Amino acid sequence: MNPTIYWATTIRILTQLRRDRRTVLLMLLVPAVLTVLLHYVLSRQPAGPDGRTPFDRLAINQLGVLPCAVMFPITAITMRRERSNGTLERLFATPLTKLELLAGYGTAFSLIAAGQAGIVVFVAFRVTHLRIDGSPLTVLMISVFGATLGVSLGLFFSAFAETEYQAVQFSPIVLVPQLFLSGVLVPRNRMPGVLQAIGDVLPLSYAVEALQQVSTHTAATPLMWHDISILAIFVLAAVLAGAATLQRRTP
Repeated sequence: MNPTIYWATTIRILTQLRRDRRTVLLMLLVPAVLTVLLHYVLSRQPAGPDGRTPFDRLAINQLGVLPCAVMFPITAITMRRERSNGTLERLFATPLTKLELLAGYGTAFSLIAAGQAGIVVFVAFRVTHLRIDGSPLTVLMISVFGATLGVSLGLFFSAFAETEYQAVQFSPIVLVPQLFLSGVLVPRNRMPGVLQAIGDVLPLSYAVEALQQVSTHTAATPLMWHDISILAIFVLAAVLAGAATLQRRTP
């Protein structure tokens, strides 16, 4: 991969995003707004024997899920739009490779994702006063991985969408099963064996499990690092698979 072409692609995409301020604001602020809404929805629920409220138990999981859920459709739609308007065909007439293209898109959107994660984590701990045993900085790191996962999955699934509408349709297909099976609603070890097995191959399961480890442990645990490693593998695999399936010509 040529570093010069890769960085030029990243800068081009960031420049385009800067012109679309509404989309950038949506990416940055939606998870934070939803976190505040969740806080007020659960604000009158009593705390348990451990002093934690339902918000404390649920919101820590959402810090991995919400960034992923927001970044996935926006990334998929953006890539589909680039194919529809012929931008990708013009780019592929240059020495740009598919991997350089997706790496540039992934980096640009991941920078936005990092800002998004920083805002939602700040709001969770400073505005809604989320309480955990671990470090908010560790939560931030995992939240960035969750948002980056949404970017990489969006890049991959955009290759299978023929229209922007189809790109949007992938969101419930990809994200809702992960929401149900990742341990957000019910711990995975309490699910039927078949559902546990399915949850084991879904990337959001590892983001949720890592955040739960931070929530209940004052120091980083081996399981948490294992989950983060699995997330990183999923991100890399989605980008490589997206490069392998991306067509140079729009059907």
